[in-house]
Amino acid sequence: MTNSLEKEMYDIKAEDLKKSYGNFDALRGVDLHVKRGEFFTLFGPNGAGKTTLIKLLATLTDPTSGDLSVFGFDAKKEVNNIRSAIGVISHDPYLYETLTAFENIKFFGELYGLTDVDNRARFVIKQVGLESRTHDLVRTFSRGMKQRLTVARAIVHEPKILLLDEPYTGLDQHGAQIFGEMLSELKNQNRTILMTTHNIDEGLDLSDTVGILAKGEIIFDSPTSQIDPANFKNLYISKVEES
Repeated sequence: MTNSLEKEMYDIKAEDLKKSYGNFDALRGVDLHVKRGEFFTLFGPNGAGKTTLIKLLATLTDPTSGDLSVFGFDAKKEVNNIRSAIGVISHDPYLYETLTAFENIKFFGELYGLTDVDNRARFVIKQVGLESRTHDLVRTFSRGMKQRLTVARAIVHEPKILLLDEPYTGLDQHGAQIFGEMLSELKNQNRTILMTTHNIDEGLDLSDTVGILAKGEIIFDSPTSQIDPANFKNLYISKVEES
């Protein structure tokens, strides 16, 4: 009964999650609970373990120890089910530069076994505002356009959960604004979103809950409604320095 309730409440649940590379402990016991439909932003300095955590959640690497479930599936035993339920967006778009936007999204749709893949690819390309560039080679796209196409890649199979690893990296102010607007729209589609970022202003604006990861541990988390945005940067610095 408890397991059924937890599956209903949490789309991401990590308990004492650890990841070591040789003698280096990238994660030292992360406890993380992200509710269904929640937008959770995790802040942290370089080397804090943010990318390692995203890789664990995306089943791209295995934890050294601890328990992890994503969308109710055990990360050790139900990897394929998790991969079908998630979409991943990072600072690396993972697109093929010599293919068109349409060819890229169609390719990823086919990987997920979509049936009406052509129409789905056209739909998500239009959804991210790139309809006029559908048949242009990705190598001709700006950084901001590639990031928008990355969103199309990540949502083509209609995932329940989005994992965003430093998605604002390399975007100029205009590109960051457009990308933030897209994330706001995705949030309104009742998806569960976990984002890691250095971008405090955007992170606070979008999130339901925020946390701070430092030296492989989550040292702070709070509903955004209980945080004073004007003082959060100072809070963040003090928490990281104390860790």
